[in-house]
Amino acid sequence: MKKIIVVDDDQEVLDTIELVLEIGGYEVEPLSDAEGLQETIEGFSPDLIILDIVLGKIDGRTLCNEIKTNPKTKHIPILMMSGVYKAEEINVLATPPDDFMPKPFKMDVLLEKIENLISKKAIRQNIN
Repeated sequence: MKKIIVVDDDQEVLDTIELVLEIGGYEVEPLSDAEGLQETIEGFSPDLIILDIVLGKIDGRTLCNEIKTNPKTKHIPILMMSGVYKAEEINVLATPPDDFMPKPFKMDVLLEKIENLISKKAIRQNIN
């Protein structure tokens, strides 16, 4: 079973994504804030991280940079989401996420993006 960490400070969004992913056959670790994210990554070993940008005290772009510059976690695909920012603003970051999804979103599009990112990760691991 593929594992996904979802980080979003909006409890309603977090619950909805968790439910949809569990129905889709994923093991989900929901986080309503980013505190302890590194420890959760180490303990849970996710295949993908879904990360909101606006997380109260911590900016999701900073977290994305930390994950992507850490040799232990840089291989984990990140799908970033936001209701405030647009893809053009995110893709210019020094360490951009692997994909971006605006809020509100359609669940079928979310599941399609997740499958694509997890498939790409599996292909990269088979090459290396």
